[in-house]
Parts: sequence; structure tokens; C-alpha cells
Amino acid sequence: MELAQLEAFMAVIREGSFSAAAKALYRTQPAISQTIKKLEDEVGRPLFDRASRRGLLTDAGRVLAVHAERLLNFRQQALSALDDVRQLRSGRLTLAANELTCLYLLPLLHEYRRLYPSVHVTVQRALASRIPGQVLDYGADLGIVTFRPDLELLTSIVVYRDELAFVVPPGHIYAKRAKVSIEELAGESFVAHHVASPYRNRVIETFQDKRVQLQMPVELPTIDAIKKFVALGNGVALLPAIAVEGELARRELVRVRVPDLAFERKLRLVYRREATMSHAAQAFLAVIEAQTAVRKGRFAFTAER
Repeated sequence: MELAQLEAFMAVIREGSFSAAAKALYRTQPAISQTIKKLEDEVGRPLFDRASRRGLLTDAGRVLAVHAERLLNFRQQALSALDDVRQLRSGRLTLAANELTCLYLLPLLHEYRRLYPSVHVTVQRALASRIPGQVLDYGADLGIVTFRPDLELLTSIVVYRDELAFVVPPGHIYAKRAKVSIEELAGESFVAHHVASPYRNRVIETFQDKRVQLQMPVELPTIDAIKKFVALGNGVALLPAIAVEGELARRELVRVRVPDLAFERKLRLVYRREATMSHAAQAFLAVIEAQTAVRKGRFAFTAER
């Protein structure tokens, strides 16, 4: 039983005759008659009283009409819902990010919500190392990471160029210096994040290569906690520049340049290479690309593969 057959059946009921139904559907009367005959063969009962010229229904016809109307209404609702998704009047967008990359997402989500307020957006917090797998497993439409995933099944786009910033509290001896050497950091107490990362390993290796002792007596669980702890006068820190913009502007922290530790950090957006991307996700990519042109600076939109 096909929806086209039910549509012809309901047209005969609505129009009152086979000829009127054919005209309404832009078909010939023999085609409508054949369609109804095939439907009757499948049902195993006549649907119309052929002795009546007014298209009266049989008992089987009345029962089928109730369900046919429901099915056709349901089809229309489904088509309307799909159109809403295409036009972004509804839909869902799921992003995977960690504590840091959420900061990058905020201005972009602001613009996205302005353009598509009916799309439900969820940002799932996850460990950076798990985000590529989460995207591949369809746990998220898009992921934001600070490393290039070694997976051929993902497309990677550089969307922001950040860097590590050496920060100290305002009262620190180096707060009035524009630049210090890595050798001068030998006696400093670094407050670090408790989760290891490629950039943390790179910092450790740089100190080792320069034969400078690195002291990390305190490890905290969040970047926000590190910033506040350092601002209180408890040591120094190396943090992503994007994460300390507010504190620097308010003079709660001071940034000092360390040439040997000027490491660029690329934020990357990753998504499934072969999978069909949702309309909501496609629109988000378009917002990122458009905002890159507007904001410029550290914002980027460069495909890696």
C-alpha cells in the first residue's frame, strides 16, 4: 500500500467522483480507477459502492479512510518538520569542546544564535583527547581541539591561532618588565593544570633543553582556578592567551614576553569526513567562515585536510 494510492483514494472521497478526483490530481480518470482497483486488490474488499454515482464508501472504505487521512496528515507533518530543519527553524547542533575552547566558541555561538534562534545548541564538555572519537562516534556534530587528530576519517580546519602567555600577578618583580629570559624563570613557582597536554610537555622539554629547572609545586583542575590563584600572588603561569584576555584588561594579571616560550597554539574544528553534515552544522561552519572575515586577527578558516 503506497501513499500515492491513499492520496487518490482520499481525493475520490473529497471530490465525490473518480473524474473530479482525476482533475484535482492532474491525472486521467482511467489512471485513478486503476489506482483504486489496485488498492482494493491489496485490501481484499471493495472500497466504493459502484452502484452509486456519488462515490459512497463501503464499510471497508470507511475504515480505510480514517487511517488513510491520519497517514497523509502524518506525511505532511513530516515534510513540514523536514522543511523547518532545512530552513533552520528547528534542529539541533551538538559541539564537543573542553574548558578552553569554549572561550573561542562564545562569540561564534552568539552570532549563530542571533541568526538561528530556533536551533537547539548543546556544547558538551569533554577531555580534548576524547573529542575526535566522540565526533567519529556521532556523539557530536563538530569538535574543537588544540591538536591535529591523526585520523583519516576526520576533516580538520584551523579556526584560531592562539599562543601561550606567561602571566604574573601585578605585584610580581617581573610585572614591570616587557621581556624576561627563560633562565630568569629558574626560581619561579609555576601553577599548572593537572591534566597533561602536548603544550605542557613542550614547555617541560624546553626547560630541559635550556638546562633550567622548572618548578611546578601546585597543580589545579581548571584554568579559571589557576588564573585566580596566580592573581592572588601564588606564583606564575603559562596559559593560553585567549584565556587571560579579561584578566589582562582588568590588570588582575600582567603578561610578560618570554621568547623561548612563544609557542603558537592552533585551535582546530574537526568533523566526520564522509558523513552527511546536518543543516545546523553546515550553517555553523558558514558562521565561522563569515566571522573570520569580519574579526580577522587570530581568527582563521584554513582546511588542513
